[in-house]
Amino acid sequence: MSHRLRSRSVRRNTAAPGVPAFFEELIARRELAVNFVTYNDRYDSYASLPAWAQRTLAAHAGDRREFLYTLDELEHAATHDPYWNAAQNEMVRTGKMQGYMRMYWGKKILEWSATPQEAYATALYLNNKYEIDGRDPNGFAGVAWCFGKHDRPWQERPVFGMVRYMNAAGLERKFAMETYLEKMR
Repeated sequence: MSHRLRSRSVRRNTAAPGVPAFFEELIARRELAVNFVTYNDRYDSYASLPAWAQRTLAAHAGDRREFLYTLDELEHAATHDPYWNAAQNEMVRTGKMQGYMRMYWGKKILEWSATPQEAYATALYLNNKYEIDGRDPNGFAGVAWCFGKHDRPWQERPVFGMVRYMNAAGLERKFAMETYLEKMR
């Protein structure tokens, strides 16, 4: 079946769950990612982040972090967080990670790194090494999103400043996390 026929088939069946999200990722998010890489010479660095994100992260760079992990600990899924470890294991084993888990994964790297710049470098390194879309526009944009790219300021909080925060309670509201853990252990 050609791409055009599949696309028409999906559009006709608009009552199917996930169709709006499918088109959002296929068209809008992909276009944002390609433009991000094409028109930003610094797409693969912390400097690619919007000014508001850099300012707020800088203002909170000295905030106390409850946990700090090394690149080796992160790469080997050796954190206190079983959800994060499962996401890292999924990425290493399969070359991909469920989208919401991938956002959580990146946000926690920011939370558990000594500086936002170190966090960005770590997330990009792990993404590029293990993700199928590593070194692809989607991969670069996905990492940058965790640090405020293509987003807006949120309520200020420690470490994150006004960059969107995510926690385990949010995962538990959206997913059957015990099933995910069993699958990724």
